[in-house]
Amino acid sequence: MSSDRQVIIIGSGPAGLTAALYAARANLKPLVIEGIEAGGQLMLTTMVENWPGYRDGIMGPDLMTELRAQAERFGAEIIQGDVTAVELSKRPFTVSLGKTQYLAQTLIVATGASAKWLDLGVDKKLSGRGVSTCATCDGFFFKGRPVAVIGGGDTAMEEAIYLSKLATSVTVIHRRDLLRASKVMQDKALSIPNISFIWNTEVVDIKDVDKGEVTSLVLRNIQTGERSELAVDGVFIGIGHVPNTALFSGQLAMHDNGYLKTHDGSRTSVSGVFAAGDVQDHVYRQAVTAAGSGCMAAIDAERFLSGTLHESSALHGAPA
Repeated sequence: MSSDRQVIIIGSGPAGLTAALYAARANLKPLVIEGIEAGGQLMLTTMVENWPGYRDGIMGPDLMTELRAQAERFGAEIIQGDVTAVELSKRPFTVSLGKTQYLAQTLIVATGASAKWLDLGVDKKLSGRGVSTCATCDGFFFKGRPVAVIGGGDTAMEEAIYLSKLATSVTVIHRRDLLRASKVMQDKALSIPNISFIWNTEVVDIKDVDKGEVTSLVLRNIQTGERSELAVDGVFIGIGHVPNTALFSGQLAMHDNGYLKTHDGSRTSVSGVFAAGDVQDHVYRQAVTAAGSGCMAAIDAERFLSGTLHESSALHGAPA
């Protein structure tokens, strides 16, 4: 059993590392458990142009390296490992990495959300080179160029609508002949002239890995089996995200979609446990908003430890 920590942060994306920075500067000596996918989704991104302060942009991995070094400069301890279990029924909380256990007076959950991929293999290989899961993040790079959006739910329609303002054309590819999106999102997408739809169709390949860029999609009609090719410069996978909350099932209150519920800032349903970033945000999902919520969580944790954060209830009594 490791010594008792004032703050343990699970996750090392923008939310986790910003929380670490603020907690370290408050002399809380935070321990950051970065997880197997260290750095979060920005590690899969090339140029980031919407992070404040970098007018010429910065590569995603470089940004995460800077954030990590900044947190460590002020005393944050960062260890590699994947959390296998947490026990939140009493304080100090127990965080397990296999047989190694750590105790925490407060816990900040910043485990993020993972984008759903097509499981083609090539889609991940071309991530950041024409394949994206975030139109708000990467749409600007496709200004004046043809793109495709894969999916039929609200996420796909949001992506398509956003991209329609930038791309010359947006082709939505959906496996069914009806959209799953809410009616208001359907109506909006269907009314935009440069958004078109290909129904009953799936993507079976993305070209061209050898060139290191997207040149076209290979499509298959589900009903007829007929194959075709669609020339595009970019493809946005809009089939949703999965919050990384399995560890907290039955311990922290969640929305129906699996995202953690927070209230009064970053507080969760367990007193002393705070959540930040995409693990609790299914609306904005931006690096800068994740960082902002990481700041909130660290400040909330510091105030909780000092006794100045007034909880409205006992350990498990926060609103669900």
